[in-house]
Amino acid sequence: MNISLDLLRKGDRRTLAKAITLIESTNPIHQNQAKELLEEILPNVQHARRIGITGVPGVGKSTFIESFGLNLISQGKKVAVLAVDPSSPISGGSIMGDKTRMENLSRESNAFIRPSPTAGSLGGVAQKTRETILLCEAAGFDTILIETVGVGQSEYDVASMVDFFMMLLIPNSGDELQGIKKGIVELADGIIINKADGELVPFALQTQSQYESALQIIHRDTHWSPRVLTCSAIDKVGFEDISKMIDQYFSEQNAPLLKAKRDRQKIEWMQKLFFQIFESKINKSPSLQGHKKRLTTLVQENNKTALQAAEELYLQFMKESNL
Repeated sequence: MNISLDLLRKGDRRTLAKAITLIESTNPIHQNQAKELLEEILPNVQHARRIGITGVPGVGKSTFIESFGLNLISQGKKVAVLAVDPSSPISGGSIMGDKTRMENLSRESNAFIRPSPTAGSLGGVAQKTRETILLCEAAGFDTILIETVGVGQSEYDVASMVDFFMMLLIPNSGDELQGIKKGIVELADGIIINKADGELVPFALQTQSQYESALQIIHRDTHWSPRVLTCSAIDKVGFEDISKMIDQYFSEQNAPLLKAKRDRQKIEWMQKLFFQIFESKINKSPSLQGHKKRLTTLVQENNKTALQAAEELYLQFMKESNL
């Protein structure tokens, strides 16, 4: 699969889509080509603003992202949307309906929308999302929005790859009703109460006040105090304030602070990949799989400690690898 670096760097959307398909491929030949492509673009990638967006089903993420994206484009931004789409655990299929749900945004020449199936990856975040971010940056997109499926671990995974993490809420619902864990609230750099329109306006203001109070008692070891704002994605109201908040965040989080944050994220990702590769090597070896199954049984029957089993599996791995 040939990818024109020249066209990619010029922001050609067809070439970008083709490059993302390449890195998502499980074909060994394509995987090698993808590694070469990423190595070639890495020195020249531009640092875009990476913004994660999460929220429970029904909060209106797609409508919000479309209105937010159109607002950013009106300011002269080039916006890429990576909408992580949950794959079926039975068929492996994916809904992939984001382009139809963001029809107006998808028609913009300065927008790129890529639905990405999770394909069973941990936490609902597509395994290749980080590499896709690099490709979008190489293609000249200066703002990248990453939508999570809004369930469980995905928020933590996305928060570990973005600069600014935004949580969407609906009016007049507490934590227990929205299924939001305290830990996820602690991750948020900004909380947006969506659907603040019509009869819901007073409830949105009440929810805003509740979360402003809650954030005051959450200790954060950062240089930023999260804001709580309201908006209506349907009426396209409140997005100027959201943009100002994000601008203020990047102004206060100066270049050294942002670099330090991204450096931490890259090291965490490297460590995570190391363990994924190690596990993949074991799963591809029938012999090691047999050892793993035997050791698992011994641990379950209290005939070995977990530490003993892990060390024995590691030693067997080293032996078979001739290391």
